[in-house]
Parts: sequence; C-alpha cells; structure tokens
Amino acid sequence: MKYILMMNTMKAGGGGFPGWSQKDIQAHIAFMLDLNRGLTESGELVDAEGLTFPDQARLIRAGEGGVPVTDGVFPESKEFLAGFWIVDVPSRERAIEIAARASAAPGAGGVPLNMPIEVREVVTGRPPLEL
Repeated sequence: MKYILMMNTMKAGGGGFPGWSQKDIQAHIAFMLDLNRGLTESGELVDAEGLTFPDQARLIRAGEGGVPVTDGVFPESKEFLAGFWIVDVPSRERAIEIAARASAAPGAGGVPLNMPIEVREVVTGRPPLEL
C-alpha cells in the first residue's frame, strides 16, 4: 500500500530556518537524510522531495478569458507544504510510524519540532474507461 506523508511546517513568509544556528540546520538535514536512507534500505521509499517556499509558488486556476496566474499562496496560510515522502508499506500503521519519526525531526537546540505530517493513502487504481 502506498501512502503520501506530507510535511506541513513553518508559517508562510517565515523563511527557511528562522533563528536556527548552522549546527541546528545541519542536524535537521542530517536527520532527514538518515530517515530517507533507512527507508531506501528497507525498500519502503518510493520518492521524497522538498518543495520551495510559498513565495516561489504560483496558483493557477483555469477560467474564462485565459489562465490567470497568481503569485504565492493565500496570505492567511499559517503553514505550508514543505515536502513529502511516498512510501510503499504493508499497512497504515507502518506509514504512521514513519510519519511520527519524521515529525520528531530536530529543530533549534535539537528540540523535536513535532511538526504535523499528514498521512494519506495513494489511490493507485484507475477508474474504468467508458467509451
């Protein structure tokens, strides 16, 4: 069963690692690399990607008169999608275990961030095509 684990973090516009020391940033990145390495070795990792910050995002909504492009995310957003993992695991419980580990990534001073990780099953079956 495939699951997407979506890492929602930091307030939009708050910058990358606000107020973190270089040592804290390196520890956080090392934690994430170690998590990905372990999931690769266990054969559970399908993909993992980080995303740019919201100020680099563009919102697209098709409509009459063309396709409008809007900069960034909605200003009232308090968190944003920072990255994701797609894992192929035997159960939802295992996906939750992985998400819990990712949630505990170290932040400033090594304190666990306990950031929200949304876990959703990936629907891989296609609906039948009717001609």
